[in-house]
Amino acid sequence: MAEEYGRVRQMWHLLEPLHAVVYYAPEVFEEFAALGYETAERWPSYFPLRSAPLGAPGARQVASAFYSFSPHKVAEHIPAAWDIAAPDEVLAARMRGIDRAYRTILGDRADSPELAEAAALVRRAAEAVNTAGRPLAAANAALAWPGEPHLVLWQAATILREHRGDGHLTALLTAGLDPVESLVSFAAVGAASEKTFTSRGWSEEEWEAARERLVARGLLGADGVNEAGRALRAEVERRTDELASSPWAALGDEGRDRLADLLGPFWVEVLGTGMMPGETTLGIGKV
Repeated sequence: MAEEYGRVRQMWHLLEPLHAVVYYAPEVFEEFAALGYETAERWPSYFPLRSAPLGAPGARQVASAFYSFSPHKVAEHIPAAWDIAAPDEVLAARMRGIDRAYRTILGDRADSPELAEAAALVRRAAEAVNTAGRPLAAANAALAWPGEPHLVLWQAATILREHRGDGHLTALLTAGLDPVESLVSFAAVGAASEKTFTSRGWSEEEWEAARERLVARGLLGADGVNEAGRALRAEVERRTDELASSPWAALGDEGRDRLADLLGPFWVEVLGTGMMPGETTLGIGKV
């Protein structure tokens, strides 16, 4: 079973950059600037870009679905974002942006048979997701499929990424970790530096209060993470992999192996742009 979940995590590692490029690509920022969003930093476009499939959600809905962000940070951008552009305009802009970004990054490979084959396999997995209790996965899965394979690849990767993310929140809730505690505990096991997690907008007082709650529960020691804390985080990650596994079962071992081979070169191209941060709050490669 551990090997099976390792393969599930491998697929996430391969697909995550192909999805997340939408948050960093200059072509996407240009599309959102044209709508009227500030693009000096990524947050004014990030919140509407990611939440638009939900309709025009309010700050409380977005904070709930995104989980790790401070409600105060969310409220800086939502619902004001919908006064700049309607959700359907945001969705169209993100698709135009990823279209341009993929064509810039992949060049002729965007129209290659290999990409078309990979897109078909990822779509098959995405269409197998169970979206019950998974709001972001369900909202993205309800969108119409684009026609071009490279856009199908991105949309399918996004559905699967949000499906995994929704399941991760279930694992955190089951572990009794509130939004800020989830970050403090994740930083403690070395997923990323505390500085990286400041992007979620929690104050120093909120961070320290969460740390004190974890110490009181025996999940952190005076000098940092302890055995109980590591065990709980390991269980969260195991449960996350378990909850993310069902779509990949639809491909079978042969389909997953073929997809991993196909995605490798595209993964290399995206990482080779240098636009993706070297350290993120996801802890890829760290836990």
